[in-house]
Amino acid sequence: MTARILVVDDIPANVKLLEVRLLAEYFEVLTATNGPDAIEICENGKIDVVLLDVMMPDMDGFEVCRRLKSDPATAHIPVVMITALDQVSDRVRGLQAGADDFLTKPVNDLQLMTRVKSLVRLKMLTDELRLRASTTRNIGIEELLSRSLASEDAKPRVLLIDEDERPAARIRALLADAAELDISGDPHSGFFQAAENPYECVLISTSFKDFDPLRLCSQLRSLDRTRFLPIILLAEEGEDSRIIRALELGVNDYLIRPVDQQELTARLRTQIRRKRYNDQLRTSLTQTIEMAVTDGLTGLHNRRYLDSHLQTLFDRAVARRRPLSVMITDLDRFKSINDTYGHDGGDDVLREFASRLRKNVRGIDLACRYGGEEFVVIMPDTDGAVAEKVAERIRAEIAALPFPVGKDGKTIEVTISVGVSSLRKGPDSVRDLMKRADLALYEAKRGGRNRVVANAA
Repeated sequence: MTARILVVDDIPANVKLLEVRLLAEYFEVLTATNGPDAIEICENGKIDVVLLDVMMPDMDGFEVCRRLKSDPATAHIPVVMITALDQVSDRVRGLQAGADDFLTKPVNDLQLMTRVKSLVRLKMLTDELRLRASTTRNIGIEELLSRSLASEDAKPRVLLIDEDERPAARIRALLADAAELDISGDPHSGFFQAAENPYECVLISTSFKDFDPLRLCSQLRSLDRTRFLPIILLAEEGEDSRIIRALELGVNDYLIRPVDQQELTARLRTQIRRKRYNDQLRTSLTQTIEMAVTDGLTGLHNRRYLDSHLQTLFDRAVARRRPLSVMITDLDRFKSINDTYGHDGGDDVLREFASRLRKNVRGIDLACRYGGEEFVVIMPDTDGAVAEKVAERIRAEIAALPFPVGKDGKTIEVTISVGVSSLRKGPDSVRDLMKRADLALYEAKRGGRNRVVANAA
């Protein structure tokens, strides 16, 4: 694993010490001796993790962290604050400033490296989501990242897995105002509980008598539904090796008992904020992909999706020697509807037609808006005769029931022309299949409209 690490400290000896440690692990290291330079480097360079000293002149580490986390362009960069301060209040202040972790000097080498590697893995995931979102259509990534999460003040639902009732009760009391806490005393049932419920974080105790808590952490990381669920380990003093192993397995954070309420709350808040941030990226990415293949007006698939999916359906039909039919429909004299009732009226007609079309085709059929007032339906496992009957049924229903236009309850008569074609037994192609359906549609319109033609199939 390699990454670009920025070390920020006003004491050159401290910078050099961290730089040597990181270079030995094959990280690329950049350095800064003050806050403004650190911010500029983060804004202009691809930094994966910032190791930030707190006690610096002019602009201390808390302010640097606050500025980085408040800027959408740098908010996703993990920040580890490193300082000689060892008061809980200092750690809490750093976490409240947005820091992803807080280490006290002198820093244990193994803990430092496992922390850095864990945060680098997280940064890679976030970068991938940001890249996919920013390269898809119709999305302003900076606008997305700069707006507040709709649910950022919502109380998170958290699961604690601990077989010891007394410390579990204490954690419940500590989080009474910060989270909705569920407790499982059995690691096996706790695993299924975590997998089956929408938790935003899992707290796992290390104090099981006959069970390895790291086994539970590993199982949660291997399951798709919990792969990105934050895990915080509640460890005992002297369990350094177990903590290091847990971080290597993908555990997000840990606390040493006795647990301080402020630190627990702050670290939990950090994990929840990070999870909601990445969840928002995933949701926005999914929505954007849907937008890219869906017609925004009718909700049907668009031509882009048709062009990519029709070939798949065609190849499958040929390979399996199964029938395949295509239906192209066109709303008759649609221009006059737009001219008379405006584009809003035309949109009402298109939406209503799409709704009726959707009700008259099967789930396996592919209904798309081809462009303007043209629609295409791909019908797998359907021969020409059946496809023609389906087309006639749709045509008749459209003609029989007037279409509502506008908000005043007015209705108008609408008819459609339909062309149908089917897969040939001899040599054939998607292009030829569509061309035959298009020619049939042209013949239907030339023959007087409001009819189905399949003789070109």
